[in-house]
Amino acid sequence: MSSTIDQDTQITQDTQDPRDTARTAPEESPSRSWRGARALLLRLHFYAGVLIAPFLLVAALTGLIYTFTPQLDQLVYGDELRVEQVGDQVRPLAEQIAAARSAHPEGSLATITTPADPELTTRVVLSVPDLGERQRTVFVDPYTANVRGELTTWYGSTPLTTWLDDLHRNLHLGETGRLYSEVAASWLWVVVAGGLVLWIGRSRGQRARSVRGVLLPERAAKGVRRTRGFHAATGVWLALGLFFLSATGLTWSHYAGERFGQLLDATKGRAPELDTLLPGAQPPAEAEGGAHAGHGGAETAADADPAAFDTALAAARKAGLGGTVEVTPPADASSAWVVAQNDNVWPVHYDRVAVDAAKSEVTSHTRWADHPLSAKLSKLGVQGHMGVLFGIANQIVLAAIALGLILLTLWGYRMWWQRRPTREDRKTTMGRAPARGAWRSLPLPALAVGLPAVAVLGWALPVLGVTLLAFLMIDVAVGLVRRPGGTQAG
Repeated sequence: MSSTIDQDTQITQDTQDPRDTARTAPEESPSRSWRGARALLLRLHFYAGVLIAPFLLVAALTGLIYTFTPQLDQLVYGDELRVEQVGDQVRPLAEQIAAARSAHPEGSLATITTPADPELTTRVVLSVPDLGERQRTVFVDPYTANVRGELTTWYGSTPLTTWLDDLHRNLHLGETGRLYSEVAASWLWVVVAGGLVLWIGRSRGQRARSVRGVLLPERAAKGVRRTRGFHAATGVWLALGLFFLSATGLTWSHYAGERFGQLLDATKGRAPELDTLLPGAQPPAEAEGGAHAGHGGAETAADADPAAFDTALAAARKAGLGGTVEVTPPADASSAWVVAQNDNVWPVHYDRVAVDAAKSEVTSHTRWADHPLSAKLSKLGVQGHMGVLFGIANQIVLAAIALGLILLTLWGYRMWWQRRPTREDRKTTMGRAPARGAWRSLPLPALAVGLPAVAVLGWALPVLGVTLLAFLMIDVAVGLVRRPGGTQAG
């Protein structure tokens, strides 16, 4: 929710001459009560709604477009992604690799992805130095070993999906642009939680506190009350989804994501690592700069026998790895092949095995069932955030949440405009903010607990902490300008 304002409180403020506030003696101190907490939350919700809503709006719009990437990929890249006709027998990986390398001899073999869907093509991924972080993916018909096409991909994503992903994450502005999405994710849960408290706990003079009164807008309401009803009730319906998007977005953001990683390390909550060292082999010595001595994995992968891909895949299948799997050549002579499940749709499959291709045997195995709960929740949360965990149902829910967030933002700004003073001697373009100084009326126990809690929260979510501090500094500066004896700013 962006700028829900309690009706009785705001009407009083909008009809009050700001000069009356200026004439109030600064030494007057309101009595301390829990009403101060509501007033402070009202002001925070208002400013967060006005100033953060543009970030939320952009995130919702770009996220809405990204939701449809599976369908857009099929529409744009159908020739590469799908086979012409499903056959009876899949060709060996060695033949498919040979066809791909014949068409594209550049670079080195990085991975091979074999699909579970019989209508999808095999992906032969090549590391090409000129592409930097991106890779060249050659799409091969597994039944005919004919090359269907090639695309420049990023972690398996097509060019279109990569472009839309960058748009949503950083607006194509690189690391600096990622701040926009982290601001949105950091504040989304704050404005949603604040809006829920303000709407559910509104004063007795408002509508009765019934389930219907919380979930549905008032039928007979007009003007700003009608807008507020739609804004708040929609926010209640979307709250869980918005909390989910905020939490999962923060887990792989830049600054909050780093804090989350530290928490996983401290609680041993990361996914178990696969041991890829072959039995009896010595770990490769590290050369200067942290690279392995010798030529490294690129040359080893380039020289990998295509037939060994079939051997590694057969060993992994025998070990129980079904569905879509990704086969990766060893990084060096002392390392094993890695075969990993990559089924993202629920029920997910993320088992991984290390294979000694020379002996056709599995040397190490990590199972999804053995992952710590935190690692599972983190992985599933990301997949749900991206709209792939539950297929089309996941996409529909995300699209509905994104559309709802867009409406919440627009309704919030409409309320701000509807609450503007309209008397000729006090006319303004937009409504005024709730009264300042609410923190002075907070009970002392609330301040004693709240201030340290805010400090800890600001450390855990650095972007939230920095922007909140900026809001406070601006608010203090405005208060000093408007105080009696200072320059009056409207």
